[in-house]
Order: sequence, then structure tokens, then C-alpha cells
Amino acid sequence: MSTAIDLAVPSARWLWQKATLKEPTVLQSFAFDEANGHLYVLQVTAHGHAAGDLCLNQLDLGGKRLGHMYLRRFGHGVSMGVQRDARDGSTWIWTEADAERGFGQGVTRFHFRNGAVRTHTQVAVRHPVADSVNNQPSVCMTSRRIAVRYRDRHNRPRYRVWDLDAFVARRYDDPVADLAQTGAHPDPAIPFQGYALHGDVIYQIAGSAYDARTNPAAGRGNAYLSSLSVATGELLQQTRTVAGHQLSHREPEGVAVRGGSRPKVYFGLASGELGARRFSIVVKDDAAAARS
Repeated sequence: MSTAIDLAVPSARWLWQKATLKEPTVLQSFAFDEANGHLYVLQVTAHGHAAGDLCLNQLDLGGKRLGHMYLRRFGHGVSMGVQRDARDGSTWIWTEADAERGFGQGVTRFHFRNGAVRTHTQVAVRHPVADSVNNQPSVCMTSRRIAVRYRDRHNRPRYRVWDLDAFVARRYDDPVADLAQTGAHPDPAIPFQGYALHGDVIYQIAGSAYDARTNPAAGRGNAYLSSLSVATGELLQQTRTVAGHQLSHREPEGVAVRGGSRPKVYFGLASGELGARRFSIVVKDDAAAARS
């Protein structure tokens, strides 16, 4: 269905050191609403880590904030998805929901409403994988599929992928694929920071913030991008990225794909001081690299 995007091509700045998010915290994940020219960004609120309180920002594609809403007891915002409804043209936002210990135990979808505050009891929460915890969705409108990252009863991270229409209809018994999360980082102790489904490929990001002892800025960070085959579970590529190494703090956060005739991988970098974080988004465009 799709060829994997080359993650080893040079990175280019797309949005750089923006301070337009509603909360002063780092971005956690983001997704594109191509039809309306919007970028949605999730943050954990300044005092909401334990509860799983999130802020959803709606931005234009220049990074200007157009609105926001709060999601109480939804989760950590590890990933998210945007679905264009073929019937009425509306946009559904997919996130984790029903937080315990700061992470969503199911997934849900809802419409963005500027200024709204929504609690986990006000949405229909789905639990598509029995006996799982920490469910986190991603949507690919090119293939019309949805993925959920979850931890199984042995606390092992996995991905399950469904046809989107079947998933919306709550038909969970015939997934397209179920595969182990592998290859996110050469060091399995390094934090996982997000993923995105596109076609037959899952793109992952992992890495930690700069730390004077364990991850000094002089080493240009430990961030890695990787890709997995949905069909086989095979690790297709794993590559280190030093994009934005000059940023302060520099913590990799979130990955998303823009589709179309030239799909591109985007990933986020948090920077700035505690209580006044900024965000940058960097792009990997292998089609552009091939022409240069």
C-alpha cells in the first residue's frame, strides 16, 4: 500500500521555537487536519500529569493558535489522530481517554470546540483490546486505518491496526495486524515519545531531554526515529537524528505524517525553560532530498 519514507534524509525546520501553545508545558503529540489547514497539538497541563489532564491546541499551519480545549482525565497524549468524516465533512479528534496513573486506558473521539472543558465521563470510551492498558491511537486517512498502541497483560508494548470504518462501528474482532513494538531506540530504557501510522508503516520516535550527566548537549542528544512494517512487524529503519541539537532542553516529542502524493514525516522537539517551554517541528522529506 505504501513505501516507507526514508528517515535518514536531512531534516528541515518547519515550525521553530514557537511559544503559541496554551499551556507552558511541552508538546506531547500532534496531527494534521489537511482539509481545514489545521494542526492539533496535545499537551499535559501544568499540574495535570498525575490526573491525565490534557490541553488540545488548534493551530494554523504557521503555528498561530486558533483555539484550545481542556480534556480532564484523558491521559498523557502520547499520540493522537485526526479523522475526516466522509458523511458530513466534520473533523473527529482521536485521543486516549479514561486515565489511570496519568495514562488513558481506552481511546475516544470527539469534535473540537474552542474553549470547552470535557471530562472522560462525557465521551464514549472504547476498550478495543481486552486486558490491555495504556491505549494510544493514531489515524491514517490515506489507508483509512486506525492503530492503537497498548500494553498487554505482561506489560509489553504492542500495536493493533484496524480498518477505520470497522473500528468506528466497534467491530474489533478482525484487525488488520497486531505486532510488537520494537526498534524504537537502541537502548530500550530510553523513553518512547510517540508514533504515527501511515499506510503499511508505523513511524516511531524515542529519546530523552538533555541532561548534564546522562545526555549532555555536547553529544547532540539521543533522539532516534524508526519505522516498522505493519504487514510483517519487521524493523524497517532506525536512525539517530541530531536535528535541533542547538536547542536548550531539546526533548523529542511526537511524530506525524502528512499524506498526499509526497508523504513526509514530521517530528516535534520541546525546548526552553521549565514553565516556559517552546516547541519546534522538523520535517523529513525524502522526495525533496532525491531532487537535491
